[in-house]
Amino acid sequence: MEAIDSPKRQLNKYGKSEVYGRTSGAINTIESVVILLCLCAVLPAQSKAKTIVPRFDDYPVFEKLPNRNAPVIIPKEGLIFRARLQEAAMQQPNFAGHYILTTWGCGMECLMGAVIDTKIGKIYQIPFTICCFGDQLTESSKPIKFFLNSKLIIFYGKRNEDDNDTKKHYYIFDKNFFIEMQ
Repeated sequence: MEAIDSPKRQLNKYGKSEVYGRTSGAINTIESVVILLCLCAVLPAQSKAKTIVPRFDDYPVFEKLPNRNAPVIIPKEGLIFRARLQEAAMQQPNFAGHYILTTWGCGMECLMGAVIDTKIGKIYQIPFTICCFGDQLTESSKPIKFFLNSKLIIFYGKRNEDDNDTKKHYYIFDKNFFIEMQ
C-alpha cells in the first residue's frame, strides 16, 4: 500500500516525467512564505519604476467656444495687473475649453499669471510664481505648457523661488481650482 504523502511519477503530455502528490505541510508553508517575501520585495520596486507621467490626452475637454467673451471682473488684488488682464480677456480661449491662461513677468526669469473664465469673466490667479526654469527648457519650449483641449497644465521650474522645488509640476485645472497631481 502506498503512503499518502509519497509522490507519484507520471508522464506529462510531452513525455517528460513529473512528480505529483502531496508533500509535507511544513515545506509548503516555508515555500509560501519565501515566495510571499520575494513578491513583497519586488512589487514595490516595480511600482516605483513605472511612474505614470500625466499626458494632455488623459484630461480632455470637449467644449464649444463662446461666441463672445464675458467682460472681465477684476478683483481688488488684481487691480495692479488690470491692463494685462483686460488685454488677455480680449483674446480667444487657449486653455481647458473656455479659459484664457495669461502670464506676465515678475522679475528675471520669473512668471506669474491667471486664468480667465470667458463665460463669466471671473479671474483665478495661479497660486504661485514660476522661476528659474532656464535649465529645464529648450529654445522652443515654454515654462508653462497647456492646451485648449486639455485641463492639464505643466509648470517647469521652481514654485515661489523654492530651491528644493526644481522638477516639473503637473496640475489639473478643475472646477476653477489648480489641483496638484502627485
